[in-house]
Parts: sequence; structure tokens; C-alpha cells
Amino acid sequence: MAPASDAQQERRTLTDLFDQLGPEAPTLCVGWTTRDLAAHLIVRERRPDSGPGLIWAPLAGYTDRVRCSARDRMGWTELVDAVRSGPPALLRPFDAAMNTVEFFIHVEDVRRAQPEWEPRTLAPSLSDALWSRVGPAGMAKAVGAAVELTSPGRRPKLAGQGPSLVVDGDPGELTLFGAGRQRTARVALTGDDVLVGRLQRAPLGI
Repeated sequence: MAPASDAQQERRTLTDLFDQLGPEAPTLCVGWTTRDLAAHLIVRERRPDSGPGLIWAPLAGYTDRVRCSARDRMGWTELVDAVRSGPPALLRPFDAAMNTVEFFIHVEDVRRAQPEWEPRTLAPSLSDALWSRVGPAGMAKAVGAAVELTSPGRRPKLAGQGPSLVVDGDPGELTLFGAGRQRTARVALTGDDVLVGRLQRAPLGI
């Protein structure tokens, strides 16, 4: 049997957390419990008609209705089992591209909403995958500055023009920061204090 991919391992980690914490645990996704998050993941993979609402505000209401329908129709065990079973067969060849970052972020959405959490030590392959996908362009656009991402042992990434900001951290922490989880991402920011504050509050990610 082939070893689990990073996406598969993050899926297992998340569903194990669901089993451990139950359906009403908080998450970093505002207004969502673990039940809401599980329903989101199922709808994301199995209801492509609801996908545009994740990125286009006029359809967000429809997407949320589909998610709420799945959440309310399915029991907790059924929801967790559906997430654990993975994407439909047609999407499985794209699992790594679609889900490595998605499931990493949502694992941390659950973990970091609980008391006394600490960052995980990530597998090197997962750190590499996250670094390959994280970028400073969205951050630079949000604050109108030149943003440089740095991580130990890796070549920096730079985007934007203007005053310089540096965001330093492990790939997982940079990924969370860039996905709008600035409050819990453990990164170091250097640069103009006003711009640093603006970046910490910017609506990053989707």
C-alpha cells in the first residue's frame, strides 16, 4: 500500500480531531462549529454547484444554504465518515492540489480554537508543499507595500512595490497568516509599524 499523501494525512488528522472534540467544538472560522466545518468540506467536494459562492459574494448565500442543508440533514457520525472517505473518484487525482493546503488550514482552525494549543512539528514534505504554494502577492496588495516572505533555509519570496515589510516564519505559519489567520499565526513582522498593523488586520485569504 502506498504511503498516505500529505493531503490524506491532514484529512485523517482533521477527522480524528472531529472524533475527539465532537460536533459543537469552536473553530477559528467565525460562527462555525466543527459541525459547520465538516459540512463545508463535504459540500466543497460533492456539490460543485455551490463552489462559486466561495469566491463570488453574490452567490455566497446559495453556498451557505447548501452547507446548512448538509449540516442539518446528516448526523455527526455520517458527516465525519463522509469527510474521512475522501473526495469522489473523479476528483481523487487532484486531491493533493485541491486539499493539501485546505485541510492543513482547517486542522489548525480546529486545533488553535482549543485552549493551550501549540504549533505542530510538520513533516518535511508538508512544509515543502505549503512553501511551494504560499506567496506574498495578496499581502502586498492588501497593504500597498513590498512584502517579503522568509523562512529558515529557503529562498525568500517578494511581491509588490513601496515600503518594505518582512514576514518570517515556518511555512505552515506563513500559510495560516496568508489565509487570514493572522491572530494565531506565529510569525515575526518587521517594517513600518503602521503597515505592520495594517497587514495584521487585513482581510487576507478567501
